[in-house]
Amino acid sequence: MPFPIIDAHIHLDQYSQIDQTKIIKELIHYHIKALIAVSTNLASAKQIKSLALAHKEVKPVYGYHPEQELPSEQELQQLINFLEEQKETMVAIGEVGLPYYLRQENSLLKVEPYIELLECFIIQAKNFQKPLVLHAVYGDAPIVCDLLEKHSVKLAHFHWFKGDKKTIERMVANGYCISVTPDILYKERTRNLVAVYPLHLIMVETDGPWQFSKEKTHPKMIHFTMREIAKIKKLPIKEVYETIFTTTERFYSL
Repeated sequence: MPFPIIDAHIHLDQYSQIDQTKIIKELIHYHIKALIAVSTNLASAKQIKSLALAHKEVKPVYGYHPEQELPSEQELQQLINFLEEQKETMVAIGEVGLPYYLRQENSLLKVEPYIELLECFIIQAKNFQKPLVLHAVYGDAPIVCDLLEKHSVKLAHFHWFKGDKKTIERMVANGYCISVTPDILYKERTRNLVAVYPLHLIMVETDGPWQFSKEKTHPKMIHFTMREIAKIKKLPIKEVYETIFTTTERFYSL
């Protein structure tokens, strides 16, 4: 597909070095203009920083993924210091949010400390005037919307979003972005979401190295996603590419 596009959410540091090199080398061939490379903790953030310094196509995003144990006070302070040091070069704060899947595994896990941690990142994003990359699905999404509204934060990207109709309507009203993965090829839930969500608030992602098939996840897969979005929206493919590319580029100030 000759139209340019951006992978709006990928865990590039979780690929092997060989796969990282292959992906970055092949970006130009597949018309992938940039990778929004999110991190999961401080060690991950440092790897993303190194990749971004070496490759201009890698756009760094630093944060603490919620589907893990809470950081210690020392770990959190080190991460906060890192964010402060990198605020001019990072394109967003993320991946941050709430531990939905972790709570499915452990019903005794308290969500309140995670909410406090997320609010800390929301405040930092507002102070730095940076977007937020959010992991907030199902019943967690309204909680996150509450926090975003509390701090008047508009630049919010709910990656691989899953939620109810009421929350979707609220997110649309607030102008929050979502991103769609290749699961649009087989998930009715994702197809229904795309049908109702405004095109100008949609981005596309792989969430790699998460696998959707036997083939290793590669940014080239977002072209399949793009074609499905065009079919669902009943719009010319060129218009869909241009709109989503522009949305992603503007959202992340690329």
